[in-house]
Amino acid sequence: MAYISKRYRAATSTSGYERYKRYEVGAALEVLAKFPRAKFDETVELSVRLGVDPKKSDQMVRGSVSLPSGIGKSRSVIVFAEGEAAQEARDAGADEVGGEELAQRIQDGWMDFDVCIAHPAMMKVAGKLGRVLGPSGKMPSPKSGTVTPQISKAVREFKAGKVEFRVDAGGNVQVPVGKRSFNAEALAANITHFVEHLRGIRPSAVKGAYIRKVSVSATMSPSLTLDII
Repeated sequence: MAYISKRYRAATSTSGYERYKRYEVGAALEVLAKFPRAKFDETVELSVRLGVDPKKSDQMVRGSVSLPSGIGKSRSVIVFAEGEAAQEARDAGADEVGGEELAQRIQDGWMDFDVCIAHPAMMKVAGKLGRVLGPSGKMPSPKSGTVTPQISKAVREFKAGKVEFRVDAGGNVQVPVGKRSFNAEALAANITHFVEHLRGIRPSAVKGAYIRKVSVSATMSPSLTLDII
């Protein structure tokens, strides 16, 4: 029998919590706020199940989006760039900037960063890291805004909380939308903004229901299904 923690049992007995209910965003956030809190500021995460077949290239959903309320965390950003672009990256606050030597560090197992950005001219170097960065979702890509000549802009946006997303093998997209310390209005703005962004990039090849289920949870809480399909 699976172990169920005291915190989880307390959360599921919280007033207003119903496992199979579909909540309006505001109502869900009211219940989420009542759940027992951890000793750290938990991340609030949004999970969206899409009606896509990720194995088909014309149904792949991925990208990046700046959320109106940010995500409450400065992200670690590395950049593949040289010359003037490398200096722009440093001036914008990149945590690491380099070329072949940076690629070698990653090949050797260093992965202590959140976002990897590459200038198009440096994809000959970064492109060799697909097998290392791909599984963790950190491989630079034009679709996610992480392969770009606008290095300083990209660094500032991702440091401020711009989030990347990519549908997984099960057709799900998961993104952070803030912290438990955020007020309900800030979380609601991020949630609705992200869902509307997903609607706007629906692949034309998708037939039938596109957004099938949306749920929100904190790091150590049950999830709440949202009525915003």
